[in-house]
Formats: sequence, C-alpha cells, structure tokens
Amino acid sequence: MKRAYAPAEPEDGVRILIDRLWPRGVSKAKAALDDWMKEIAPSSGLRQWFGHDPARWPEFQRRYKSELRQHAEELEHIRALAKAKTVTLVYSAHDEEHNDAVVLKDVLLQK
Repeated sequence: MKRAYAPAEPEDGVRILIDRLWPRGVSKAKAALDDWMKEIAPSSGLRQWFGHDPARWPEFQRRYKSELRQHAEELEHIRALAKAKTVTLVYSAHDEEHNDAVVLKDVLLQK
C-alpha cells in the first residue's frame, strides 16, 4: 500500500490505483500507475458517509467488505498478479490507518 502522493519506486511492482476519484494534484506521469481499478473502490455513497471519520471505521469496514463481495473477478485478478509479482495498492487518503486500501488488502489476504 502506498499513498498516491509518495514517489513511485521500482520495488512497487504493479501499481494499482484503487480509489474512485483521481488523486487531486497528481499527474498521470507522477502517479506511474499500471492500472486504475475504480470499480472496486467504495461506492460514492459509502465514501461520503464515512468521510474518513475514525469513529465510523468499524462500520465502514463492514459495509465496504460487503460491497467487495460483488467484485470477485477483480479481486481474483489482483491476487493472480500478486502471485507473480509485487502489487502496490495506491490510494489518496491522508489517514494511513483508516482507508479503503487497508480494507482491500485485508480482503485480498483472507483467501
């Protein structure tokens, strides 16, 4: 996992942006992404409800995991990539502990 505002590095491997919205102020060249999987990002309604409020974190995790159940194909694609090479989930949230990448990583590692 890595913030979109941190510089890309060769050891990042395959860099996948997992946010629905493009990171503000980051050029495509600077982002150095291999893929943008916005379809697996939290829904707009869930993202707006959460508002990065740590008090809502447990419920956000539950709701987002529920949404992710509808994206089995995308999750398997990321898992397959990760078996062959390093995959970095790129996100734009300032809070490094309470964001969608944390939940997505947890879901990806569960299987």
